[in-house]
Order: sequence, then C-alpha cells, then structure tokens
Amino acid sequence: MDIGHKIKQLRIQKGLTLEELASRSELTKGFLSQMERNLTSPSIATLNDIVEALGSTLSEFFKEEKEEKVVFQKKDFFVDEQDDYTVHWIVPNTQKNEMEPILLELPQGGVSFEMDPHSGEEFGFVVEGCVTLVCGETSYIVHKGETFYLSGKNSHYLKNEKKTTAKVIWVSTPPLF
Repeated sequence: MDIGHKIKQLRIQKGLTLEELASRSELTKGFLSQMERNLTSPSIATLNDIVEALGSTLSEFFKEEKEEKVVFQKKDFFVDEQDDYTVHWIVPNTQKNEMEPILLELPQGGVSFEMDPHSGEEFGFVVEGCVTLVCGETSYIVHKGETFYLSGKNSHYLKNEKKTTAKVIWVSTPPLF
C-alpha cells in the first residue's frame, strides 16, 4: 500500500490543504508534504493522528477496497430473450447501483415491457432502427441517433413498427428491469 498517496487522496477528498491538515494533526506542512511523496514514513502514532484528522480510523485506512470493475465485455452481459423483445443487461448486477443501463432489441412488430409509473427517470438512445415511445396517451417517433428522456410518472413502453430490428440503449434510475 502506498501510504503517502492514500493520505494525499483522503486529504484532497476532504477538501483540505496541506496547511489545514498540518494544523489539525499538529504536524508540519513540510513533514506531510514529504510523507505524501513517500520521502519519509510516519510512525503508527503519527499516522493515527493524521488519519483521525482526516475523519477516519486506522482500520478504515488499511481496509483494502475491492477494485471496482469499470469495463465490461460482451461475455459479462446477461441476455433475456422474450417473444417480443430481447434485453441485454450490459452492466452486470446493476440492481445495487443508482442506474441500470440495458440494450433493448425490438424486432419488427416487437413491443417492450410496459413500465408502470415510478419515481425515477429514464433515458434512451436509439442505436439502430426507429421506435415509437408510448407515454401514457402520447406517442413519439424516435429515430436512429436520437434520444428520449422522461420521468416515470406515466406508464410507458417502446414498440417497433418498422421492418428492421431496432436497438435502444435504455437507462433507468432507479434500476427497474
């Protein structure tokens, strides 16, 4: 573990200058600067003072965080094929996240599941083809390269009235699919 780098990251996250951290931890600005650049190492007692000044504990500081997966490959996707549409969960396990992106494929005549009214928001980008967005009693035609953005206050769904397959990146918050 790069202690100096981690201290610097915590300090910046807390919005503190070296001078402010020095004052809070009763250490010199020069010592902290050298420590952040790994030119010197703190004792356990000094490190504890610094970590406490940053509003944390030694156990939290040394807790190894599992690296968050950022890039997903096609092999990571989960596919659910229905009669009228296919859903590709393009980011695995998004139920725990704030938003949920999917790739929705609608063949000719395909109709997506109908989303009941909810408190979230949704965004869609038509990657291929053309879809009709039905929101309550109103319909909108959305072509390739166009987007839609709506609140979940009305029931809504997508349908494909064209002869080619339509593909839509659809993102909802909170996760609903």
